[in-house]
Amino acid sequence: MQNVYDLAHELVRSLKETDQFKDFADAQKALKENEQVYNMMNDFQQKSMEFQTKTMMGEQPDMDALDQIQKLYGIVISDPLASGYLNAQMALQTIIADIYKIIGEAVDVE
Repeated sequence: MQNVYDLAHELVRSLKETDQFKDFADAQKALKENEQVYNMMNDFQQKSMEFQTKTMMGEQPDMDALDQIQKLYGIVISDPLASGYLNAQMALQTIIADIYKIIGEAVDVE
């Protein structure tokens, strides 16, 4: 019987061979090469995460913060580097979520 950790590492190696991972890595590299867009993306992601965290903790949504995030999203999505990065990130996250779902169903975890 193979060690489960060895299999996990094999899964990661396989994941890194997917087009989705390669597209994400390329988009991430391109994003990091443009400091302005990189900083804008980090700001957007940080504000989005803070908003989501507060909302999940049961805090009343701050409509000013939501408005700011929506405006930032409009700016981010209009930039080809940032938009490409977000699309590649979502495609990779979809695969990871699918893998997690397969594992969860196999061990009956919800």
